[in-house]
Amino acid sequence: MQKVIFPGSFDPVTNGHLNVIDRATKLFDKVEVVISVNPQKQYLFSVEERFDMMEKLTAHYDNVHISVWDKLIVDFAKKIDTFLIIRGVRSITDFTYEFELSLMNHGLDNRIETLYMPTDSKYSLLKSSAIKELAYFGGNISKMVPPLVEEALKAKFNRGS
Repeated sequence: MQKVIFPGSFDPVTNGHLNVIDRATKLFDKVEVVISVNPQKQYLFSVEERFDMMEKLTAHYDNVHISVWDKLIVDFAKKIDTFLIIRGVRSITDFTYEFELSLMNHGLDNRIETLYMPTDSKYSLLKSSAIKELAYFGGNISKMVPPLVEEALKAKFNRGS
């Protein structure tokens, strides 16, 4: 069985994230979406909220599993015996960051390989931090995130429907 890990903070889940998951489900037998928890990072949504949203948004896939992890992703890979990581990239800036991260992961465990999936062009400008800021100021985010996430963001910022 060919499995792949798709790690991220998913704070919040964007249509770009879901696009990568959808495409990965067609390439791999199992897609393990790993919601990262970094105690040095401040999140808008709790890990429980992020897990719940991701679980609901991927429920229609038989080959997607959601996990939460608060250690190095290479340790998660060892735990589930999968050494392939997929990362979505929107720009050369993303690629530079992801490339450096992949070198570090590979250095920690030389079995780790990273595949880069260029984003679908219609999602190339989607960045979670920008979406949160836009939602905070009441901007239209309906094409950037699924309705479930849009409603959750509005609730966080008391913007209503």
